[in-house]
Amino acid sequence: MTDTTATQDKARAILKQLQKRLGTVVQTSPEVLRLVTISLLCRGHLLIEDAPGVGKTTLARALSQALALNMKRIQCTPDLMPSDITGISVYNSEEHKFHFMPGPVFANILLADEINRATPRTQSALLEAMAEGTVTCDRKTYPLPDPFMVIATQNPVEYSGTFPLPEAQLDRFFMRISMGYPDARQEVAMMMAQLNGHPLSALEALLSEATVKVLQKQITKVQVSEPVATYISELVRATREREGVRLGASPRGSLALMQAARAAAFLRGSEYVDPEMVRSLLEPVLGHRLVFRDNTLNHPENRRSFWDGLLASVPVPDYPGDLEPGFD
Repeated sequence: MTDTTATQDKARAILKQLQKRLGTVVQTSPEVLRLVTISLLCRGHLLIEDAPGVGKTTLARALSQALALNMKRIQCTPDLMPSDITGISVYNSEEHKFHFMPGPVFANILLADEINRATPRTQSALLEAMAEGTVTCDRKTYPLPDPFMVIATQNPVEYSGTFPLPEAQLDRFFMRISMGYPDARQEVAMMMAQLNGHPLSALEALLSEATVKVLQKQITKVQVSEPVATYISELVRATREREGVRLGASPRGSLALMQAARAAAFLRGSEYVDPEMVRSLLEPVLGHRLVFRDNTLNHPENRRSFWDGLLASVPVPDYPGDLEPGFD
């Protein structure tokens, strides 16, 4: 066993332990925890959308607590201002100059709870931070900590008191996931776990900042062959041509789908991305990047036939395991 293989095996074991710890706090499916892990590995921002009370905020807080990183939380409300997130310049009368007071966005993890209860003006305060990892105030640009990740929760758009996130904002989120209601066994387990307090209070940190950075570098060792890269491109381009789609996925969607597939391959222990890994990630990576003419397609359960039709329209390349990779 080479040193590289041993390092990768150790990294996968740590990530498996991370998912196990998250599962002790939040009763949800292993697939949801896998997608959360993929977002973390890809340095991607995560949007958790579901009905109130299913554990969206608890999942976000559990991830933050398990990572031992600097986390700050903002509760989004209609009266929240952009400066409440990014910070503000305060005048110092003694020095006769302004000093920048950083806002909560200056953290490794920013938890934006119920982000779609903030107005579009306030939502836009996160655009630069999410895309470039910086904040500009009074013509000065300030770098954000590294790593930096936004975990946002939101209620479905039909709920009262919400403001839909604009397309540019949604495109900055690497992935959107939904937890769904727990099954009967999970709901009983959740109640029993909270008889003597919340399990979140007992969750110990597992990963340090340095460890997170090392884990994030592991996916760069997963190869993507040119046929698979072409397959990803054709799938994304097909979203722009499908009937019923008003706005298809951007090139940022292609990059996100490729990176997510690499992370999925790494978690599986594969050196290459295969088409099946790509196909399984279409909904969480691309679903929120599309604007549909048919409003019924805004619900995930109604999009299954849409994805089936899109996948059927794009030929699947041969398995790339014995091909020379065209992209690193």
